Amino acid sequence: MTTLEEKVAFVTGGSKGIGYGIAAALAQMGVNVGITSRHKDEAEKAARELTNEGGGQVMGFEADVRSLESQETALKKLTEKFGQLDILVANAGVGHFGSIEELTAEQWQQTIDTNLTGVFYSMKAALPYLKSSKGYVFTISSLAGTNFFAGGAAYNASKFGVTGFTQAAMLDLREHDIKVTTIMPGSVATYFNDHTPSSADSWKIQIEDIGELVVDLLKLNHRALPSKIEMRPTKPPKK
Repeated sequence: MTTLEEKVAFVTGGSKGIGYGIAAALAQMGVNVGITSRHKDEAEKAARELTNEGGGQVMGFEADVRSLESQETALKKLTEKFGQLDILVANAGVGHFGSIEELTAEQWQQTIDTNLTGVFYSMKAALPYLKSSKGYVFTISSLAGTNFFAGGAAYNASKFGVTGFTQAAMLDLREHDIKVTTIMPGSVATYFNDHTPSSADSWKIQIEDIGELVVDLLKLNHRALPSKIEMRPTKPPKK
């Protein structure tokens, strides 16, 4: 997939953070993009901002990755508008951190349902369209999907799961000429986990860096597949 203009992408959790950065990079290349949020006003506001920057058209949808039906409905609306789906970015995620004693059953379930089951539902709903277009799937895992840490039981479990799921899906879907890559970022300057980005985050990966990576991967010759990519800040501060 070397020409991106007029391609169609679906980015879950695209109203802010990494998803927004990826959606912006795709739209700037002429891709028509659908972004989702659990909050309709946030999805539509982000879509207007991205459209105003020029490039491809951007649509915002209220959708919850924890519901397969919700993903199917949003994708149906997107493909009715643009006629196809070429790129899926399964990005939506949450983070609950704490020891086993501190972590509630509800926090555990929300983390697994959003970060892991949500990726499965997004891919499951998109698969019929992607088989037709011989498209590309990106999942957003994390370095926490290979490196465990204290207080990370729920998050580690979800991201280890995303990494493993995506690699297995890559082997399944290449039989249909669908490319699958999981991107595993380290520290990213986003609003994740109630953090407010500031100048102090300048050393971190920026959301536009991940957007640029996705565009570069899409331009790669179809015969080549980087299936798992770890992405770190070049020079984090010394502890």
